[in-house]
Amino acid sequence: MSKIQQRNRPPTMHDVARLAGVSQPTVSRVLNGNNTQVPISDDTRLKVQQAVDALGYRPNAVARSLRTQRTQTVALMLADISNSFYHPIARAVQDVARQYDYEVLISNSDHIYEYEKHFCEIVLRRGVDGAILVPIHLTTKELDAYALQAHIPFVVLGHHVDHPNMDVVFLDDERATYETTQWLITERGHYRLGYIGVPAVLPPGPRRLRGFNRAMAEANLEVHPDHILQGDFTLEGGKRVAQAMVQRGNLPTALMVANDLMAIGAILAFRDAGLRVPEDIAIVGFDNIPEATIVRPTLTTIAQNPHEMGERLACALFERIENPDITERRVFGTPYELIKRESA
Repeated sequence: MSKIQQRNRPPTMHDVARLAGVSQPTVSRVLNGNNTQVPISDDTRLKVQQAVDALGYRPNAVARSLRTQRTQTVALMLADISNSFYHPIARAVQDVARQYDYEVLISNSDHIYEYEKHFCEIVLRRGVDGAILVPIHLTTKELDAYALQAHIPFVVLGHHVDHPNMDVVFLDDERATYETTQWLITERGHYRLGYIGVPAVLPPGPRRLRGFNRAMAEANLEVHPDHILQGDFTLEGGKRVAQAMVQRGNLPTALMVANDLMAIGAILAFRDAGLRVPEDIAIVGFDNIPEATIVRPTLTTIAQNPHEMGERLACALFERIENPDITERRVFGTPYELIKRESA
């Protein structure tokens, strides 16, 4: 083989061993942390590391995964990567993964069932070591089938997944909505309240609507049918719903909205229609995304802690990867807080 061919060929572990003057198994032990009982001197470790640096050697990840049965990769499926609520979740998962020397493959489902299924099928083909999901449409039965085929742990965000072997991180959004609706009634004096939610097929929708309806019922307040509308979690969806409410007339004095993006869209639509927030209609969102402090008036909202959610999801996953004996379902609740700003 010519010198040019040798230079074009990526260095191998054999090349490192030859340059360091040691055996190939010794190089392997040094690079893999020497999990055997074979003693390796500091001088030998130094020679191997110097040879690795001189040659620019990089271990073959595929070969390593065949030996260790691990790919050092986990997968993360988010529901809507354009929604800034999910950004701290992704960041926290990556931060924890790096502590374990893992990489994270991130996918976006856009709340679409077919994309959620495609993610799980990709997970099966790629052979990752674990997966974190924000499932909207996948049923517990479907998640069970994918997890059994993949032979890896799944950890999910959302209390609606009731699987005996999958850890769940969740926020009690029904209670949060209930308490905030009570606050609008008792502390802000509103008696004609409306609600912008999402279709029942999206898991947060029914829970948050139940919280709203329970608070209204306990206060003996009637909910007008025209004051309950559905959006799609997007800013444009919030605008469309608010515009429809303006066209119908008979507006409520306050609105609970299922997420911040729709709440911000509603604020913009009402402002365009010449209405004042909160003087003509008060608005409360859900999530406390960064945009909540940018919109005018600033948005009163129920704050979740997405960074803590992501951290808890990732820690639970790596606990299972490192300890396969953990089999039973674990449930981790996260806190919420009403952030009182100008919109209510």
